[in-house]
Amino acid sequence: MAEPGRGLVLVVEDEAAIAEVIELYLRRDGFDVRIESDGEAALAAWRRLHPVAVILDIGLPGRDGADVCRTMRAAGDWTPVLFVTARDDEVDRLLGLELGADDYITKPFSPRELAARVRTVLRRTAGGVPAAGEVLSVGLVRVDIGRRRAWAGETEVSLTSTEFDLLAQLFRRPGRVFERDELLSSVWGYQSAAGTRTVDVHIAQLRAKLGAASPIRTVRGVGYAADRD
Repeated sequence: MAEPGRGLVLVVEDEAAIAEVIELYLRRDGFDVRIESDGEAALAAWRRLHPVAVILDIGLPGRDGADVCRTMRAAGDWTPVLFVTARDDEVDRLLGLELGADDYITKPFSPRELAARVRTVLRRTAGGVPAAGEVLSVGLVRVDIGRRRAWAGETEVSLTSTEFDLLAQLFRRPGRVFERDELLSSVWGYQSAAGTRTVDVHIAQLRAKLGAASPIRTVRGVGYAADRD
């Protein structure tokens, strides 16, 4: 039986058959679903309905998925976005700083896996009951776990849910070197189609957003650490 009350997912897909299958699996999981087939309609629905997550086909007619996501992020909206793409080699751009997507999946894909990814990113975002006063600091960067906010010096930094969870994972064990596979498992909760490349792209995003204050260190051939100094 589907679990009720999980919120509304906006699905933006111009291939009706694919959209219907995605809707079927999401509704089985207890989500409400709104389907749009083009970018302008998607933005109108996003502004009106305030979805808990957005599934975006990158290759929409007219205003494409990349532009929809870019518009959301420019408005300060960090609702989780999962891209659907026909080209695996687009991953760097899809997950990159310009767009700020949380994840992506390539066609053809399993609708069951896509629904699982939506659950995973929302589980991370919800985070259960906030831990009052749990603030982690490394150097000039600090993260408030309960409120899911981050600062570089005195400047607050806007992070996607995935970026935040990756930074928090590094900050929970300052100085410890995390292997890429370990980060992929603990932060994403599954083996991403992009493999450890996804970790590298998100680390690059974090460094760019944190700027000179970034404490993230690359350990060549192993992974990443947040240094104490």
